[in-house]
Amino acid sequence: QVQLVETGGGLVQAGSSLRLSCTVSRGTLSRFILGWFRQPPGKEREFVAAISRNDGRTAYGDSVKGRFTISRDNAKRTAYLQMNSLKPEDTAVYYCAADQDLWLSPSAGAYDYWGQGTQVTVAS
Repeated sequence: QVQLVETGGGLVQAGSSLRLSCTVSRGTLSRFILGWFRQPPGKEREFVAAISRNDGRTAYGDSVKGRFTISRDNAKRTAYLQMNSLKPEDTAVYYCAADQDLWLSPSAGAYDYWGQGTQVTVAS
């Protein structure tokens, strides 16, 4: 059973940066595409970013393009989400997800494995 653990969330001021990490246990990480989703208070879960298994392809949600960067280090079994120029509307629980498909899907339903989430709060 693949397990994902997110770390790095916290309370920051608008305009600040945070880097989230997602460590994957069990399984060969290079077999999985990795994605980040977020769920703001009272809203549905939304796509943030995804990265391919080995060739560096990425995809981003419109609201984070140019501010967030997804990356991965298969040797360290870890994916990252670098978040810059944070805004209060970025406040959400951020989830890491993994799937063995090849397509960088923006749909949460396409991912089979999920972490427990980490809270990011951006104060104005």
